[in-house]
Amino acid sequence: LPLTILMQVIAVSTDSHHTHLAWIKTPRDKGGLGEMNIPIVADVSKRISANYGVLVTDEDDDMFGAALRGLFIIDPQGIVRSIQINDDQVGRSVPETLRILKAFQYATAHPGEVCPANWKPGHKTIKADQDAKYDFFDATYGQHQRN
Repeated sequence: LPLTILMQVIAVSTDSHHTHLAWIKTPRDKGGLGEMNIPIVADVSKRISANYGVLVTDEDDDMFGAALRGLFIIDPQGIVRSIQINDDQVGRSVPETLRILKAFQYATAHPGEVCPANWKPGHKTIKADQDAKYDFFDATYGQHQRN
């Protein structure tokens, strides 16, 4: 069954709201964001960026004062479940972010199960039980000798 993704997306940038408006008005094929249905917060004070650890504070760094590309998955209880921080040369993958989000939502709804690397909805999980976990490894990698 496909999972319904319940989430709230918020973009934060150290640019001003004027810059954000121009960025949104510029079509994607011209290097802009185009129409967006998510809020963009103007963090001109850089306080949010500093609090989330993405602000470059090393004065010897060429990127001093800039914010790195950060992605944070925070669950409804306010617990940070995933952090990804890239420098300005590498973006993030929306499909991978959605895969990780679905895995966290599945694992939360199914205590005692672990979503392995590259897990997608409908794929097998690893059971936390000492004996049951071998079902996953046997099905994925063939028979293993059990202790």
